[in-house]
Amino acid sequence: MPHITESRLRVRYAETDQMGMVYYANYLIWMEVARSDFCRECGFSYRDLEREEQAFLAVAEANCRYLAPAKYDDEILVETEIARLRSRVVEFSYRIKRGSTLVAEGKTLHVVIGADGKPRAMPDRYLQLLKPKSASSA
Repeated sequence: MPHITESRLRVRYAETDQMGMVYYANYLIWMEVARSDFCRECGFSYRDLEREEQAFLAVAEANCRYLAPAKYDDEILVETEIARLRSRVVEFSYRIKRGSTLVAEGKTLHVVIGADGKPRAMPDRYLQLLKPKSASSA
């Protein structure tokens, strides 16, 4: 499993506001894209978790600190890593960059829930896939 994953995208015109800068809510969408990429690089997709285990990662908190503007056609890199991993909680952190410039950073906190909407433990197979691997086991 990668410790940090990288997701690349290019700012689309539709993602900008009247001032020509990326509309603030789109950063959360980029975090979602990066989080899905992170899980795939760990060996599973959200769809697998939901279909096979009836387990869902509900967003309990999301935050984003905006540091510099991103604009149309900028190439963006989102670095994603797990900040906290417990049986019922997963927290991801994100660094959003344009070249060497950090444009935003954020976190999302997820509670594992079942199809009934109640908290439950992350299925062990998925918990193991998300755990960082030591250098000796890589």
